[in-house]
Amino acid sequence: MKKPCRPADICAHLGDDYDRYLGAIVPPLFQNTLFTRKHEEHGYSYSRINNPTIEILEKKLAALEHAPAARVFASGMAAITATLSSLLHSGGHVLALRSAYHPIIGFLDTEMKKYGVEVTYLERFTPEEIERSLRPNTRVFYLESPSSNIFRVLPLREIAAQAHACGAVTVIDNTWATPLYQKPLELGIDYSIHSATKYLGGHSDVLGGVVLGSEERMDALRGGQRASWGACMDPFAAWLLIRSLRTLEVRMARHSASADKVARFLQEHPRVRSVCYPGLETDEGHTLAQTQMTGYSGLMSFVPDADNEAIHVMVKSLDVFEEGPSWGGFESVVNTPGLNPNREMLQFEGIPQGLVRISVGLEDADTLIEDLDRALNTLPR
Repeated sequence: MKKPCRPADICAHLGDDYDRYLGAIVPPLFQNTLFTRKHEEHGYSYSRINNPTIEILEKKLAALEHAPAARVFASGMAAITATLSSLLHSGGHVLALRSAYHPIIGFLDTEMKKYGVEVTYLERFTPEEIERSLRPNTRVFYLESPSSNIFRVLPLREIAAQAHACGAVTVIDNTWATPLYQKPLELGIDYSIHSATKYLGGHSDVLGGVVLGSEERMDALRGGQRASWGACMDPFAAWLLIRSLRTLEVRMARHSASADKVARFLQEHPRVRSVCYPGLETDEGHTLAQTQMTGYSGLMSFVPDADNEAIHVMVKSLDVFEEGPSWGGFESVVNTPGLNPNREMLQFEGIPQGLVRISVGLEDADTLIEDLDRALNTLPR
């Protein structure tokens, strides 16, 4: 077929090159580390640098997000830390979102500060916040939209314009929305990053990360931080992710539809104080999300109407939802960031006391609602 351009076709066929691989409908796994070249200069040498299986995955991901190029890494953290380290140097300054993924805040506060990089955290990245916080040495704006745990939506076009006006580069974690529902580069963002462990993998069996951006920037990452630090993706992980992408569109449709039903159920439940989910019309970020997103994934949070001890018991009583820190897989998962005893940290990141985060998996939505309803109704009144 001609070069696929629709998401489902990109996932199913782009880069598979049936003629090159003897008509194999599933491209082969190049698990080897070394490529010899005594008889042919084919462009490959060592899988830490490049590998045909990895390149197929990168082509699919770049096309999905309408990006010029993509580079995959061993994990989402490897992708983010490699990107930030390539952009920030001694004496530099970064503006970062307070409600970003907590390990990234830890990385900026510890590892980057070792090298003389300064950080200022912003709550919403409003024009006024940015203007107050800018310095002559500001190099990077680090963003998430929607953000971790509270799913705050940021005005990406405006932020990108303001960053570029002062010579800074924008980096966003786009994992929540996936390339299907948000394309940050089209909104002016310079680097878009995903934890491929989440929806791109979707089966809770593979770690990975991806960075998307211009050809020049991606080539610099491949030859720089990825190769030098050994943060490359294993070819088998890339092969598993190629497999997972073939069902990405149908999986995300199910996640989104089920999450919509669950969010509306929680919104109306008498034992729920509030729900954080941009897909709800009542969410503070919904109107903005409609201008820069085309859909909503399956991760949300809510605050039960109870104290922390009762919420802890409620979470433990869930039958279908397993408890764990990751998300984006086929299974529904619950986590409790709002039960963290460090109240100072919760206040800093904007997480309400008692907040419960759930990842809506691929089970029947009514099964999930019944599980939540039964558990919520056990809360003391």
